[in-house]
Amino acid sequence: MSKLLTVSPSPHNYGKDTIKSLMYGVLIALIPTLLVSLYFFGIGALIVIITSVLSAVVFEYLITKYILKASPDIIDGSAVITGLLLAFNLPSNLPVWIVIIGALVAIGIGKMTFGGLGNNPFNPALVGRVFLLVSFPVQMTTWPAPIQSRLQYLDAVTGATPLGVVKEGLRNGEQVSELVKQIPSNMQMFIGNVGGSLGEVAGLAIVLGLIWLLYKKVITWHIPISMLGTIFIVSGVFWLINPEKYMNPVFHIISGGALLGAVFMATDYVTSPMTAKGQLIFGIGIGFLTVMIRLFGAYPEGVSFAILIMNAFVPIINLYVKPKRFGEVIKNG
Repeated sequence: MSKLLTVSPSPHNYGKDTIKSLMYGVLIALIPTLLVSLYFFGIGALIVIITSVLSAVVFEYLITKYILKASPDIIDGSAVITGLLLAFNLPSNLPVWIVIIGALVAIGIGKMTFGGLGNNPFNPALVGRVFLLVSFPVQMTTWPAPIQSRLQYLDAVTGATPLGVVKEGLRNGEQVSELVKQIPSNMQMFIGNVGGSLGEVAGLAIVLGLIWLLYKKVITWHIPISMLGTIFIVSGVFWLINPEKYMNPVFHIISGGALLGAVFMATDYVTSPMTAKGQLIFGIGIGFLTVMIRLFGAYPEGVSFAILIMNAFVPIINLYVKPKRFGEVIKNG
């Protein structure tokens, strides 16, 4: 009788999607952002991206084969995505050796320490980015100017990001009406003509990637919309209270890493909730924390920290926010 039954764990409903197909779907969505970053930052962006991706792939291969004693599968695309997303969170003039350290931390600590793909509780690329920000704050906050730095690398022309200008100006007692004259317009920031990390200068490109991901059903709308919607609402409340002390909500969405984080970082399958309701809670938490850090924290940007903090709450969200079991009877009273 036992030979007639095949016992296996859930899920029992199989689809055509595979890890490789989903990963390559994300890579396709990242192509517009990649092209825009290369256009605005040129050789520096190319060096950082190649170094980050190659380092991530090599470190994953070595750790899997020689430490975990398992068969490496670097062609599934996960290591490439981690390296690419790490690069998009870095300035284009970051020295190669620092990029390599970031990739080692992202793969070695953020991912492989927990057993590899599917087991890491925190987004590996953000683990690497935050480690570098804390360890090398000067290098990680020196931002090359777009266009002007396309043919330069370590000696690129640098300047402050719009978030940095606003943060420093408000700290010095300046008014928002004065600060907006010192930063690019909302449209300039949206199309990419602004200093920042590689992935922060491609708002329009990121939106194109979002459309692709939604069309191919690689992700759902719940996390991006709830996160960006919360950023808009919370920052909008502060702006309505005092428009001379707080920037308008559109600025908070198109500046910094809000779009990159909402579309490509927060939606990571492994580190986000499993249910639609849980994803909404997750996105709202990230959006709220992002605004709080930006307005009242020491750093001008808060997306990376907000996502990592909410990553830690994912197990709790999955525990308490889950669909009713098949056949479960809900008792009233």
